[in-house]
Amino acid sequence: MAFDRYVAICNPLRYVLIMNRRVCVLLASASWILGFLDVIPSTVLTTQFSFCEGNEINHFFCDFEALTKLSCSDLHTIEIVLFLEGVFLAVAPNALTLISYIYIISTILKIHSARGRCRAFSTCSSHLTVVILFYGTLLCVYMRPPSMYSPKQDKLFSLLYTALIPMLNPIVYSLRNVDVKKALTKLVKLKAILDNCWKIIADLGAKVDE
Repeated sequence: MAFDRYVAICNPLRYVLIMNRRVCVLLASASWILGFLDVIPSTVLTTQFSFCEGNEINHFFCDFEALTKLSCSDLHTIEIVLFLEGVFLAVAPNALTLISYIYIISTILKIHSARGRCRAFSTCSSHLTVVILFYGTLLCVYMRPPSMYSPKQDKLFSLLYTALIPMLNPIVYSLRNVDVKKALTKLVKLKAILDNCWKIIADLGAKVDE
């Protein structure tokens, strides 16, 4: 999506040519493939663990960080693997995204029309907001030193990136959609009408009781 925004803002006349169906399929496929490959090393290494601290995980789900706290095996290797995975799959994509937005913002600032700048910023702001929230929480959980491990903080951050942020995605990305705005306006008006109806019924009921 960062690449899509970069092309749309920085190379608008070549957008259709660059962001063709083949490129979109390749970008989506690469994301899915990397996501599946990400779990393989940690899964394989986990099968070699010896667990001697019970079988109750202090977490909402079977998170890898919480699972390692139950192990009495040497965690040095898995910590190195996790760090390298974090650099490759969290820090690097986040850095590329932010670099693309540096180019985007510098291009937007060159637009002379205030309306054009606002429109361009509105195109990118939703995606940038989600990226900062998602990568920020991931980095806090998986890229901090083991000495700073806190079960309470892990639960909070995990709740953010597994539940809250995905739940906000449709809202954040859809608020710019004209049809969604119209539907929300109708919903608000309908709620106001229903509230008025309930108020009238309640008043009538009170008069009948009298």
